Amino acid sequence: MSDHDQLPFAGLKVIDCASFIAAPAAATILSDFGAQVVKIEPPEGDPFRELYRSPGATPSERNYFWELDGRNKRSLVLDLKQAEGLAVLHRLVREADVFITNLPLPVRRRLKVDHGSLESLNPRLIYASFTAYGERGPEADKTGFDSTAYWARSGLMDLVRADHTAPPSRSVTGMGDHPSAMALYAAIATALFRRERTGRGGLVRSSLVANGLWANGSLTQGALNGTVFPPRLPREQSPNPLTNLYRCRDGRWLNLIILNERQFLPLLDTLGCPELGEDPRFAQVPQRRTHHVELIELLDRQFAQRDLNDWRDRLDAAGITFGLVGTLADIAGDEQMRAAGALVPFADGSGLTVSSPFEIDGITKVPPGKAPELGEHSEASAARCRLQRRRDRAAAFRPGCWVLARRSARGVQRGSGTSPGCGTVAGAQDSPWRSGLSLALRTGFGAQDYPAGLAAAFVPAPGGSQTNLAGRRSIKRSTAS
Repeated sequence: MSDHDQLPFAGLKVIDCASFIAAPAAATILSDFGAQVVKIEPPEGDPFRELYRSPGATPSERNYFWELDGRNKRSLVLDLKQAEGLAVLHRLVREADVFITNLPLPVRRRLKVDHGSLESLNPRLIYASFTAYGERGPEADKTGFDSTAYWARSGLMDLVRADHTAPPSRSVTGMGDHPSAMALYAAIATALFRRERTGRGGLVRSSLVANGLWANGSLTQGALNGTVFPPRLPREQSPNPLTNLYRCRDGRWLNLIILNERQFLPLLDTLGCPELGEDPRFAQVPQRRTHHVELIELLDRQFAQRDLNDWRDRLDAAGITFGLVGTLADIAGDEQMRAAGALVPFADGSGLTVSSPFEIDGITKVPPGKAPELGEHSEASAARCRLQRRRDRAAAFRPGCWVLARRSARGVQRGSGTSPGCGTVAGAQDSPWRSGLSLALRTGFGAQDYPAGLAAAFVPAPGGSQTNLAGRRSIKRSTAS
């Protein structure tokens, strides 16, 4: 058994019919643990591909947004507004385990890719739905991004401003999307576990606003209980000097968090001001609360005497709880992030990327591969189909049987087996999910058309011993026994 076959989601077939970050990132996590992900894109592509070129984005030769969330996927271009494109999607749905989408609810209904439309094609399908504001209520059809629904609507944008006189704090790209992706992943994994017990698929939902509210859950619960929180004071007036930000001599900042009273005197010793422990203004918690502004001024003065790295060594040695305020420039060289597996190399050695934020002991994740070009896995197949088209011809075939061809530089490789109704097609090694080069013609479709430019190479198995290739636009299913 290969290492890949031992992954938890090896053989799991996932359709990523979503755009931007939160919903597609849930598919990325599944791919890290072995799932085969086909990303469905419109002819113009997922608009997330171009975000790194948008106003305000830092110029780069590499599409850094797409590299992270598009890794380990196959890109298939389908125009779902056309009957042919929708038919191809439906074929994939019949064999899929998970369908992920964040299309607006009215668009799903119009395109017939809503849960009700797809459930009948595959009762074992896990339909993972992601929206901005949920699927019930007056704003269910409203669109949004993490900055609007997760960050702003939840109250986080207001609460994390520097103080009550500052404007609301702006978010950065994906800061609400990636945590939300974890929630959608959890919903999918939970539904898959239920399917193992019941055999049934089902609909799972999550939204940006629900995840934002969960992120802000501690203070939200207080507000729901009637607690009225005072306006946020400036750093220099923070009510608790021991949970505050302090600037070092080199201009870098650290975040001091002392919730254990036993760390107070060791902190003063480390800072070189042990006498403050005997000062009646600061000796006990109630007095420190009264004289908090004075204590902040004294701590500011002490922290300004050394650089950040010096303080890191001293505070660590004393067992004081703190964190450095990191910058983007720090991350690539962060030894702890690498050692912990939070940063991992791309499979081709082209640099580092961010790993999904959990591990399973004994399991090695799929090495992060290159994110696909638009339609990369449909165009490659179409080119092979065109090369073979002169030799292709249709033939009658025995119902319930199939042969799937995969065209490669070594010629046509074939696999065969039975097609058990609505279940998984036999011969998974030659499945389009694994090769990304062809689509199986399933029993029960009758006459089907496939449009040029799509990854569709259907090869019927005739009743006799000879295999014929069918590459023309219309393939009719024989009713012969």
